Amino acid sequence: MATLKYISGFGNECASEDPRCPNALPEGQNNPQVCPYNLYAEQLSGSAFTCPRSTNKRSWLYRILPSVSHKPFESIDEGHVTHNWDEVDPDPNQLRWKPFEIPKASQKKVDFVNGLHTLCGAGDIRSNNGLAIHIFLCNTSMGDRCFYNSDGDFLIVPQKGKLLIYTEFGKMLLQPNEICVIQDTSPFNVVAWHGNYTPYKYNLENFMVINAVAFDHADPSIFTVLTAKSLRPGVAIADFVIFPPRWGVADKTFRPPYYHRNCMSEFMGLIKGHYEAKEGGFLPGGGSLHSTMTPHGPDADCFDKASKAKLVPERIADGTMAFMFESSLSMAVTKWGLKTSNSLDENYYKCWEPLKSHFTPNSRNPAGPN
Repeated sequence: MATLKYISGFGNECASEDPRCPNALPEGQNNPQVCPYNLYAEQLSGSAFTCPRSTNKRSWLYRILPSVSHKPFESIDEGHVTHNWDEVDPDPNQLRWKPFEIPKASQKKVDFVNGLHTLCGAGDIRSNNGLAIHIFLCNTSMGDRCFYNSDGDFLIVPQKGKLLIYTEFGKMLLQPNEICVIQDTSPFNVVAWHGNYTPYKYNLENFMVINAVAFDHADPSIFTVLTAKSLRPGVAIADFVIFPPRWGVADKTFRPPYYHRNCMSEFMGLIKGHYEAKEGGFLPGGGSLHSTMTPHGPDADCFDKASKAKLVPERIADGTMAFMFESSLSMAVTKWGLKTSNSLDENYYKCWEPLKSHFTPNSRNPAGPN
């Protein structure tokens, strides 16, 4: 396997080769008649062939055997990878999951594939349009087998524990508060590569936060880290959004996330800390789903405190990292997510029950505290 050294920046032209095979990369061309060491040249394309050269994403890999050399694929149901969200009707209710339990290795060893569970999703693999959200619960190495994801780029967001990933381009160590995107098939026979379509990881602490400095909220899109575009300009199949530590300074403003209904679906997770709009119940390692037009917002305790708070500059979400997948698709939950996982919070709706009507007709509404 080639040794991958971490290289700063996105979209760079990079190259690497196994130090045991010097000059494995062809010189001056991508696809020679005979490659050094009699390797096979194989291109990995991340964009259509008709894309302008300036936007082309591709890498050349030089393999001991091409990835086409494999035994027939077989369907497995070890880790509920094949769970179908079409088995369950879309649910307009607010859904929240407690932290998903990782099996103890002393009781049962579970690798990444065995522990991969489809929670929810939407779209159609036949049209290559959609997304799926999986939960992975593993406690042991993959050993000598590998996982091949042919659905598209694979975004991994660890919430607990470190993950050492062997990719076609080299090793990648991933830990909470970092994310990675990989294009993965067998990593066991690559000797060298070069190109600009490669796995990458990103430390979420490096995200530059931009926010309102006068009053009200800026659009939540300011927190977008990654986007998977749809055919409709400005509307995403999926935006990956984070809510990191930052300063809150807006005057005459209810500062936590406001109550809203959205034409997009929102799946949220918590990596660490305490999310600002939920005083309890939303915990690291868990998640929540508010599908298209499902109302949601701060719980009753959060609303009460924020409505009465003195509005001085304050740090928000210190020690916290929450994330969200926002999608234009209406996501449905699998049977595993609703029943099998044993993590669904049946009492989630109760966090809004203490909200009371304070409507006072025919009277002035005094300005809130400043």
